[in-house]
Amino acid sequence: MIEVSDISKTLGDFELERINLSVNEGEYFCILGPTGSGKTILLEMIAGIYNPDIGSILINNFDVSSLLPKDRHISMVYQDFMLFPNMNVRENIGFGLKYTDLKLDKVSINSKIEETAEMLGISNLLDRHPSTLSGGEKQRTAIARAIITEPALLLLDEPLSALDSGTKGRLRQELLRIHQLKKTTTIHVTHSFEEAFTLADRIAIMHGGKIHQVGTPDEVFRKPNSKFVADFVGVENLFHGTSVIFNDLSEIKVNGHTIISSTRREGDVVISIRPEDILLSKDPIDSSARNSFTGVVSDVIRMKSTVKLVIDTGIPFRVVLTKRAYDDMGLSCGSEVYLTFKASATHLIC
Repeated sequence: MIEVSDISKTLGDFELERINLSVNEGEYFCILGPTGSGKTILLEMIAGIYNPDIGSILINNFDVSSLLPKDRHISMVYQDFMLFPNMNVRENIGFGLKYTDLKLDKVSINSKIEETAEMLGISNLLDRHPSTLSGGEKQRTAIARAIITEPALLLLDEPLSALDSGTKGRLRQELLRIHQLKKTTTIHVTHSFEEAFTLADRIAIMHGGKIHQVGTPDEVFRKPNSKFVADFVGVENLFHGTSVIFNDLSEIKVNGHTIISSTRREGDVVISIRPEDILLSKDPIDSSARNSFTGVVSDVIRMKSTVKLVIDTGIPFRVVLTKRAYDDMGLSCGSEVYLTFKASATHLIC
């Protein structure tokens, strides 16, 4: 288990401030946040590249805060691969074994290299040098080099960001498969929501040197605890209103509309509703959902695989449809529509 307690670090004008974080043994944990939020600095402090100004870092209940990186039993993979250009793939993968306590002989080392290469699908590349490899092959080699030493903790700093979309998808599935096989505790820094949803048991959202929220991907994406987190994870439907509790539900007044939420809060609130949680129809909707409105399509934004609509009901709701659903409904700007969403889809932020 990893326990980060009250660590702070000042580097120039940037400050990592009072970070507290627990990562369970065998957990795949993702850290997301905008550029400059402190994600990589936090990762490098756990790795031992920087020591905290204050606070402590425990790995399996042992304080490693002042230990050198080589003494922390950690492996790290960066986005730019960092392979040794003068070594072939076999030598790159096996490099770290020289510095472990595994005490392997030459035959055992070669066997372990071949086993790890097979796991990453790069057995046919062992005699090639990094300059002859594709981006995906280089990253597979870097990951193989990281896991062959059987680290207590694997740190991944945006390992897929330098790859094309097809290679990203394949390697994302490889990371998932390897984690299911090895159960290595993993902390993965990323900008990608797709990576977080595919891989993470839990995620943390960072901004301005602070951790703003920790939870499962579904908790954070559907129940953000602040307007910043809601904006960052793409909630899009954010409305200010005044809430009162009635019949164990919250009734929120927003520009003359009443929105019902199962989150019980009173006073001034921000309402958060994910666009994919809103049901849209050209006909009245027969539903038990507590919230129903009529409106007009005021904007249509076509995206890669979806269409985003802005529906003016007196307040602007953003709704996401598949392209097929949009075409089948025959919608366009000016179309009159009905929308509905459940009280449980309406999250309140104080």
